[in-house]
Amino acid sequence: MRIVRTVADLRAAVAAERGAGRTIGFVPTMGALHDGHLALVDAARANSDCVVASIFVNRKQFGPNEDFDAYPRQECEDAAKLEARGAALLFAPPHEEMYPDGFATTVSVGGLDEVLCGASRPGHFDGVATVVTKLLNQAAPDIACFGEKDWQQLTIIRRLVRDLDLPVRIVGVPIEREDDGLARSSRNAYLSEAERTVASRLPNILHMAADRIGSGGDPEAVLPNARRELEEAGFTVDYLELRNENDLSPVRAAGRGARLFAAAWLGRPRLIDNLPVPARRPGL
Repeated sequence: MRIVRTVADLRAAVAAERGAGRTIGFVPTMGALHDGHLALVDAARANSDCVVASIFVNRKQFGPNEDFDAYPRQECEDAAKLEARGAALLFAPPHEEMYPDGFATTVSVGGLDEVLCGASRPGHFDGVATVVTKLLNQAAPDIACFGEKDWQQLTIIRRLVRDLDLPVRIVGVPIEREDDGLARSSRNAYLSEAERTVASRLPNILHMAADRIGSGGDPEAVLPNARRELEEAGFTVDYLELRNENDLSPVRAAGRGARLFAAAWLGRPRLIDNLPVPARRPGL
């Protein structure tokens, strides 16, 4: 696997692959790779001939009191994982390559970035949309893979690709989970041993709430109870909401497109999760 650090070298490498008749799959990451990231690489390999990955810890998507400085950086280990999984090229630019002096442009996807994580992390999705737009322009892939754990991010990226007429197909990849159901995340490393034991309560309570709503329960009764269960388990809940998975608008019942979204702090890390809430037929 080749590692490049400039946009010029990335474009030259991609052009060579295209010249050989190969299609390009792209997996953008911030590093600290786990099995969830590697599932994205697998999906890119299944949908293209040549997998290009990126590692860039994007300062613009971190708030002033968030964990940019502490975010784990382990490029050598990450590169080995990517190569073992079949990636052909790694783009690992320094900050000044992505945001040179005088950089002044921001990409903002209005509406979708104002709810859920966007409400408590103002500016976060502007940073995400800006860096993803740049990376898609730089790598010029045929397909790009993003995890469904960050469903709001996936929705925003699909919208910006549509609105800006970017010639790339966005592939959503299902959430990778630990054996106890916790969604894999680089920030899980921040959990203490005791917190890690409690963390599995988030997906468990989320599944129970989804089952109750899917069986006809009123979200206005189910969700406050689920929130209380999370708080009693030790979480500080940011949000627990039922929304449409396509446009993130609120919904009031289970059904096609209904999805339950949650974010909660457990000690230092903020954990997120989501799952669909289809309506169940009686007797099922």
